Amino acid sequence: MKDEKKILGEERREFILNELKNRQEPITGSELAEKANVSRQVIVGDISLLKAKNEPIIATSQGYMYMKASSPSSMYERTLAFYHPPERTEEELNLIVDHGATVKDVTVEHPIYGEFTASIMVSNRRDVKKFLDKVRSANASLLSELTGGIHLHTITAETEEILDEVEEALETAGFLVDS
Repeated sequence: MKDEKKILGEERREFILNELKNRQEPITGSELAEKANVSRQVIVGDISLLKAKNEPIIATSQGYMYMKASSPSSMYERTLAFYHPPERTEEELNLIVDHGATVKDVTVEHPIYGEFTASIMVSNRRDVKKFLDKVRSANASLLSELTGGIHLHTITAETEEILDEVEEALETAGFLVDS
């Protein structure tokens, strides 16, 4: 931390909200900590307090985002069931983003703990690379590995036609669970 003054309590949480609301891209806890001159752990606690006050903040693989309210017709959404080995994850994600869609999240059904959903928020190849680099550097497993490759993705796009194209391409490439 620098010798600058720390931003304290409510003022810091207001600062965090403003930072999140004014960005189109995620910001990491470390970046927020540096700007507020506090530790990353303090930021994690602040984010928890803000979420407890029903602020629509999500944690993505690239950092925190404020989910701005959008008009219901601005984006279309579809949930699809996938089945593939972990080695095909990059191919799967790139196929989706190359068609102009965003992979919002991944969901798996664990036999003991029930449903797990994690935010992904990848919209282009750069996002996909950053996400997979983070998985590798953390030596983490993909959620789909808990379920033998079966998982759901929520996909968003500006039009139904884009979602139709994505679904058709995924079907052709053998990614979707046969219905």
